[in-house]
Amino acid sequence: MTPEERRAAEAVDAGRLFRLLGDLIAIESVANRETPAQERVAEEMRAIGLETDVWEIDFERLRRHPAYTADVERHEGLGVVGTMGHTDGRGEGRTLILNGHIDVVPAGEVERWTHPPFELTRHGGRLFGRGVVDMKGQLCSTLAAAWALRDAGVELAGALQIQSVIGEEDGGAGTLAAIERGHTGDGAIVVEPTQFVIAPAQAGALSFQITVPGLAAHGALREEGVDPVEKFIPIFHRLRALEAERNDNVADPLFLGEALPYALTMGRLRAGIWPSTVAENLIVEGRFGVAPGEDLAGARRMLEGAVTEAASADAWLRDHPPSVAWRGAQFAAARTDETDPVVTTLAGAAESVRGARPRLGGMRYGADMRLLVNHGQVPTVLFGPGDVRGSHRPDESIAAQDLAKLARILAVTAIRFCGARD
Repeated sequence: MTPEERRAAEAVDAGRLFRLLGDLIAIESVANRETPAQERVAEEMRAIGLETDVWEIDFERLRRHPAYTADVERHEGLGVVGTMGHTDGRGEGRTLILNGHIDVVPAGEVERWTHPPFELTRHGGRLFGRGVVDMKGQLCSTLAAAWALRDAGVELAGALQIQSVIGEEDGGAGTLAAIERGHTGDGAIVVEPTQFVIAPAQAGALSFQITVPGLAAHGALREEGVDPVEKFIPIFHRLRALEAERNDNVADPLFLGEALPYALTMGRLRAGIWPSTVAENLIVEGRFGVAPGEDLAGARRMLEGAVTEAASADAWLRDHPPSVAWRGAQFAAARTDETDPVVTTLAGAAESVRGARPRLGGMRYGADMRLLVNHGQVPTVLFGPGDVRGSHRPDESIAAQDLAKLARILAVTAIRFCGARD
């Protein structure tokens, strides 16, 4: 590392990082309630000395964007972007975006947690709390990197832009709003939990709803009704077969070794209004994994065709066909060229800090990378500590030292990507 890079890496203040994380974990920033957390992030950005843009997102206007998608009805929310370096466009270097989301999924049944979900707990070298891995922890690392650059006296030739966004978990409204606001750059790192794998590709996920019609009847006269649960069983098996077909012999080298890179999950089923009544219909909601570069319209037709095929073998369903609707979040896939400077610069910086070059791989989950790549035209990767398997569940946790390590990697990456003034 250069003297500037070494100074910046050594200037990372883990204690300050964890104090900020504690403040953010204590704020239950679920959908439509992210504003207090965004205000705390903006306060931190101003303390660092970042040029800070805070604005009320116009959801009425944003909903008209063809890339807008959401699992929840959005009412209000703040966009927060902080920039250090040459923000007037006259800088000699490039602009690097560090993007992280402040929203979290609900804690669920609190009694299933060993540690309080909205209180940062440190135990055995690990941090516990809702959002420590997905992804308030990594967002705090981006701010710790900015603090380190400032404290080390490094002046960037280009600009470092930190985007704190809302709504990632339900569709990506915050990142889309930042792009529409004009916050773009030459490269971006979305600090998702990738176990320090650099991911220049992410799979997509299309939310669907299938309605299987039945015929209501008194439970004592079940034979006079048509049970949609029974009618759904062959559809279920056909969709499982479709999943197997789509994941057999995956050729993409970034997804080699993954058992189900493009999973088809049926996560919620609803049927019936009364225990002793044959249900009128069954509704199943799920997500349909799609590959980078795959035609989304063609993928949708594939699932719809599988449902039609399964229904055609049943006399009732031939006359009362199931319907397929595409509702909720629609996460397209995305890919960045593996030779792009954001990939190679990050890889080199991670090797300098950690002593080993990180491997490249693809991530199976949807993320805001797709918006930066597909709509912001910004080459983007996913990269950060933590395992996504630990998110969206009780006792979410991450190794404390890994968050400090991420901050050091990001500080060095910023210097190399944006350039430093003498």
